[in-house]
This record gives sequence, C-alpha cells and structure tokens, in this order.
Amino acid sequence: MKQLKEYTIPFVGLKLGLHQFEYEIENTFFEHFEYQEFNAAKIQVALAFTKKTTLFELHFEAKGTVNVNCDVTNEPFELPIEDDFFLVVKFGATYNDENEELLILPHGEYELNVQQYIYELIVLGVPSKRVHPGVEDGTLDSDILKKLEELSPKQETLKKDNEETDPRWDKLKNLLNDK
Repeated sequence: MKQLKEYTIPFVGLKLGLHQFEYEIENTFFEHFEYQEFNAAKIQVALAFTKKTTLFELHFEAKGTVNVNCDVTNEPFELPIEDDFFLVVKFGATYNDENEELLILPHGEYELNVQQYIYELIVLGVPSKRVHPGVEDGTLDSDILKKLEELSPKQETLKKDNEETDPRWDKLKNLLNDK
C-alpha cells in the first residue's frame, strides 16, 4: 500500500514540545485502504504530537459521522464516531510495532506516517452491530421491520407450546432441578 503524503510527519525539523495536526477524513481515505463498509464519512481527526528528547507522544482524537447500513433493516443512517488513541514512539535498533501502544522506529528515521493509525482508530471505533436509531426507539417505518414482525413467533404460540410437553421431557427437566 502506498503511503499518502499528507499523513507523513517529518519530525526531524520539529522543535521540542507540542504540535497540533488536523485531518479531514472522507470516503476517499477509506478507498485507499480498499475498505467499503461506509457509504460516506466525514470525520475530523486531531493529533497532538508531543516531541521529547528521546521519544514522541501521539494522542489521536476522532469525531464525526459515518453513513452505514443498519444490520437489521439495511437502511442507511448517520452513525456518530468518537474515539481516541494514545501512541508512544521510541527509537531502537529495528522497526517494531508488535505492541499496539508502542512503536519503535530505527535510528536514522526522519519521518512518521500516521495513516494506518488513523484508519484503525476510525474502523475500530465503529460498533460491531450497527442498528438504526429508529429501530431502537420504534420510530422507523420500514417494510423489512414489518416483515420481521409478521414472521416472528407470537406469544400465544409460545405459551401453547410450553403447555403441551411430553412427560418424558418433564422427567429429564427434573434431573436438572435435583442438583
């Protein structure tokens, strides 16, 4: 994957102390990673880059919205995203990113690309189950929800099924209760 220049920080020329970087993330950013789960994205990422004599501290904060499809109804909706991530960058003999909160760069490096960290921050900030707010509060009027309601088992059917049990199963249920 090709690194995007706008996410590369040349830290050699920076003075010690705090430096602020702002990034506007849209769908073209995710197309670069071949990630197509979002219909649209509008996210602001603020990076507080603190340069110290022997290490760097990076604090990422992402806020915005992504347009995704609901997992229940497949209706698109705006999902708010708010997440943060802290990373420490040190220098060592070889490159090492095995620890998620510590990055070791080889001596002699002069720049750091943060696009992968921004990508992971946003993608991991999205919940694994995306449910339209209208489904949760009952205000969404959707054909799919009506069909799901129509096909769901009715309470009367469940009660009737529970009343008519085979006596052999009742004996087995008693075994569980005897403990």
